[in-house]
Amino acid sequence: MSIGAGRGWAVAILAFCLAQTAVGQVFPEWHGKLEKRVYRSRTGKTLPYRLWKPAHYDSLRSCPLILFLHGAGERGDDNEAQLKNDEFLNLVLDPQHPAILVAPQCPKDQWWSQIEFDRSRPQGFSPEPTEPMRLTMELLDSLEKELRIDPARRYVTGLSMGGFGTIDLLMRRPGYFAAAVPICGGGDSSRASLIADVAIWVFHGAQDPVVPVERSRCVVEALKRIGAPVRYTEYPDVGHDAWKKAYLEPELRPWLFQQSRERPRKQ
Repeated sequence: MSIGAGRGWAVAILAFCLAQTAVGQVFPEWHGKLEKRVYRSRTGKTLPYRLWKPAHYDSLRSCPLILFLHGAGERGDDNEAQLKNDEFLNLVLDPQHPAILVAPQCPKDQWWSQIEFDRSRPQGFSPEPTEPMRLTMELLDSLEKELRIDPARRYVTGLSMGGFGTIDLLMRRPGYFAAAVPICGGGDSSRASLIADVAIWVFHGAQDPVVPVERSRCVVEALKRIGAPVRYTEYPDVGHDAWKKAYLEPELRPWLFQQSRERPRKQ
């Protein structure tokens, strides 16, 4: 059972996420500082996204890039909902760590990646990306041409559906990202060798009723078996909102920005 099946699970995820996004936001005053844009492909497909550039962005100096992938409850085309769970903005609010941040919005009823809802089955990997993921990769390529992005410091993070999307994207673009932060997601652990050279910090809530914590554990265990630089934080009393703590962890931001494909990975 994949994203084409398990509609009951999909409805449950969406209902849960919508309930979570009703909770007060942490950084609402910063939302307006993210430019509203729409990426248009050569075939006419569109992908709304928000773009943050640091206050003193200099086109002559390279800058780290952070890609944020939202969860299922924030899908749509309003170019607003992807900011509902806005704790991720904490990653770019420190002027000591200037970075470009891009936050695309997945269309309604679509997915960043294949998701296996049946916890008795392993998470698989589709050879072809979903359309939103394909457009996201095209968007990244277009931003590389427009902005001065540091090729050694590209980062990706996401929550829930976006946590799955984070690992999926790492496997589609080996060697592209220096670090990743998947939260309450999962991925195909049999393909762990493809992402063994990426610094990854995984977060999950042990009491998650939506995405089984085993999804993260399997990926982490597979990476550890091959000596990959992976960190894992499991909150014992947290459900399906681990991002509310993860993005505010004091160590996360400095850990993220010290990762570079030019330097050895640090755990």
